[in-house]
Amino acid sequence: MTLPTGEQIAIAHGDQRAVIAEVGATLRAFVKGGAPVIEGFAADERCSGARGQVLFPWPNRLGEGPWEFSGRVGRATIDDSIERTSLHGLVRWRPFQLDSFNQNRCVMSLLVHPSPAYPFAVFIEVAYHLGALGLTVTSTVTNRDEVPIPVGLGFHPYLSVSTATIEGAELEVPADAFLSVDERHLPLGEILPVAGGAWDFRTAKSVSGHELDLTYCELRRDDSGLATATVRDSAGGVVELSVDRNFPYLQVYTGDHLEKGRRRTAIAIEPMTCPPEALRSGKDVVVLEPGQRWAGSWRVRRSA
Repeated sequence: MTLPTGEQIAIAHGDQRAVIAEVGATLRAFVKGGAPVIEGFAADERCSGARGQVLFPWPNRLGEGPWEFSGRVGRATIDDSIERTSLHGLVRWRPFQLDSFNQNRCVMSLLVHPSPAYPFAVFIEVAYHLGALGLTVTSTVTNRDEVPIPVGLGFHPYLSVSTATIEGAELEVPADAFLSVDERHLPLGEILPVAGGAWDFRTAKSVSGHELDLTYCELRRDDSGLATATVRDSAGGVVELSVDRNFPYLQVYTGDHLEKGRRRTAIAIEPMTCPPEALRSGKDVVVLEPGQRWAGSWRVRRSA
């Protein structure tokens, strides 16, 4: 039988186990000591809610209509008919190649050929590594075209709680601001401070009564350059997600509009290199010259 997400690559380190699926290089499962670190899905299921997927060459949403870069025009296919947007890029349903594998690490790659949605050639590698710090995900993007290209990258892990829902869980997001958006969740061009408002999670507080689907920015970082978001559930479980400086945005989503059985059961904290609509606006897109390479990392772990 062919599994919906293809070959399953299992890696391990100590009491940690992760499974990465061939389709989309998707992080399908990650547990520590038998406790889920991310809310994934079963091997015989199709991925829903973008859980664990790689979002490339744009994360989040891209609006309808053409966009242009290096004299080439792209037009993404609309797959969200309600908001008239294209969600999460092009690669999440494509099979990646397994380039290398050992007990605690694997590297997946995909060559993206020019298409009407994204008229450029680009190569992406995603390395998953389990170690003492949890699961580290390092991505490398290389321009395989003859012109400068714009790229955006994101990931869509849902941080797990050890309770039935996220009610009573505390969320901490080290962000001083968030983006204002329209009814389609596309940026209006204004950055709003979180200070004193309902969306201020710089100090951990309960998510009960809060419906979040926000793009946070102006992240506070430690001396090593990492910004860390934390979910603490009411049973004492703690999951942390950290991003390096190449990921200046975090999308936080409490899953209020997911399918029955998945609503508010985990909190998606999504590392993003750019905001929604970036290929059209140019805001914080990574521009790569021919042959140029870019790399960025994030990690997730259960600390309690």
